[in-house]
Amino acid sequence: MGAIEIDKITKRYKALCELVPLKPIARKADYAAAIEHLNNLLDAGGANEAHPLAGLVEALGELIHAYEKRQAPMAEAEPREVLRYLMAEHGLRQTDLAGIASQGTISDILGGRREISRALAKKLAVQFHLSAGAFL
Repeated sequence: MGAIEIDKITKRYKALCELVPLKPIARKADYAAAIEHLNNLLDAGGANEAHPLAGLVEALGELIHAYEKRQAPMAEAEPREVLRYLMAEHGLRQTDLAGIASQGTISDILGGRREISRALAKKLAVQFHLSAGAFL
């Protein structure tokens, strides 16, 4: 990509950002504006995946989600509850983690009959792209 293309992208990005806040959200006022813009885009048909604005709706939704996660971090939770939450969030069953631990081991952990070992915490951290500390 050359300097001419970068210049075109820069100008168009600036113009787009004047209409829709397409950058990380840092303040509550920016969050409120982003929500309003998202609602307007959804009302215009952006919820339909075939709509030309669907990608913009998705990008703005991701920025809003990232802000919300930063503002309301997960409260302290038992490691097994963290695992339970992540499995639900990713639509995983115990058998889906067979490459990490047996179904029996996962069942015992979720049932509170077994703790998560350091070795298993490291494997889960890789699986879910988190720090192993989330499982210890």
